[in-house]
Amino acid sequence: MAFRSRFLLGCVLIAAFCRQPAYADTLKITSTPPGATVEINGIVVGITPYEEEVPGGYFHRTKTALGRRLQNPMAAHISLAGYTVKEIQMTEGPMNWVSLKGHSHGEYWLLKSKHFHVELEPISKAFTGNIVADIPSAEEQPRNADAAPTPPIENVIAQAKPAVVRLKGLAKSGSGFFVTEKGVIATNAHVARGEGALLAILPDGQQLSADILYIDPDRDIALVKVEGDAFPYLSLAAAGNVRQGETVIAIGNPGGAMPFAVTKGIVSAVGKFSAAGPGIWIQTDANINPGNSGGPLLNARGQAIGINTLKLEKKNVSGIGFALSASDLLAVLLKYYPNPLSPTGKELLSSPEASVPGKSSPTEQAVGTVRLDEPTAAEVFVDGKFAGDVPWSAPLAAGQDYVIVVRTPGRADWIKRIYVFAGMTTTLTPWPQ
Repeated sequence: MAFRSRFLLGCVLIAAFCRQPAYADTLKITSTPPGATVEINGIVVGITPYEEEVPGGYFHRTKTALGRRLQNPMAAHISLAGYTVKEIQMTEGPMNWVSLKGHSHGEYWLLKSKHFHVELEPISKAFTGNIVADIPSAEEQPRNADAAPTPPIENVIAQAKPAVVRLKGLAKSGSGFFVTEKGVIATNAHVARGEGALLAILPDGQQLSADILYIDPDRDIALVKVEGDAFPYLSLAAAGNVRQGETVIAIGNPGGAMPFAVTKGIVSAVGKFSAAGPGIWIQTDANINPGNSGGPLLNARGQAIGINTLKLEKKNVSGIGFALSASDLLAVLLKYYPNPLSPTGKELLSSPEASVPGKSSPTEQAVGTVRLDEPTAAEVFVDGKFAGDVPWSAPLAAGQDYVIVVRTPGRADWIKRIYVFAGMTTTLTPWPQ
């Protein structure tokens, strides 16, 4: 009888436990100033201060099979008009959950904190100085590298090397280069992503703390900044100036080798390469190795024509590297430096999109055109307002960001943030295959 009573009591307790709601906790994201847009994994979820109830298992290691687990990493973009964008890598992992019997139940991630806070910096304070860009106008042909004598390569390297930096994070390192005299440095997003700050090491050995100003959500581009003035910096040459077969030089910090090393090659090809990601890519046989990421690819005149980004890793394949074009870098920089200087010191009013092979020339228009051709009959919303059905095309005022949402039954909303340049025409592809 006693055994039966204990058994029934045990059943009651188990049933009560199973009926209890899963333990939850509050995730908070705040900013100074408040009112910033919060995107998590590319989806707009609210504004700061932002709070959300999440399972407690998202914050601590799983102990039982009943615990809820976060099955994907999370990153947040915090943006507010007039301020730099901040990215928060919210999770650590992956971790493998293994039962007491040694069975693997898959990977999971943990949130690093219950409260994430960012200090947003005014754009006017962060993006100071000038950029120099060589962007051909509508009447100009691409620069002819043979039209004027070029300096010896050793002179080009000696002049460009002081503008290159080595960037070190907690678990990775790469390269970068100054694009303004006020300390703004361009690098790859995969060098900066997940780091609160970076250490910038200059060729003379000087070490400076580099704050992360901007990480592009689509392109592999990041901007960081060190405090100081009168830094040597590189002029940027748009993709319209790049010629197949011309000599190029890569400067960077390949892991396990001497820092600020130089390799030489030619431009093998220029154009789209979806396997590498969005943007215009410059393929080169100049050696690019891990640690070179973020460093400049130079032409024979010492201009940065691209950001060294990756090499092709394939059996029986060697000597194929890729740099993201300076046109893609300019697409980011012109948000903050709308009037770059030409190599002769004059102000330019131009869009790098126009200097990409196959694109239209720059115009003085104050609008850009965005279009969608697929999927037909889907609804399009611009900044939360219904704009029409696909196929859809519309002129949008230049010089600002827009949030484009495509909605169709049976699928999650497709959301894209896009910056519109004067005179640009772009076609978006929702849910690319």
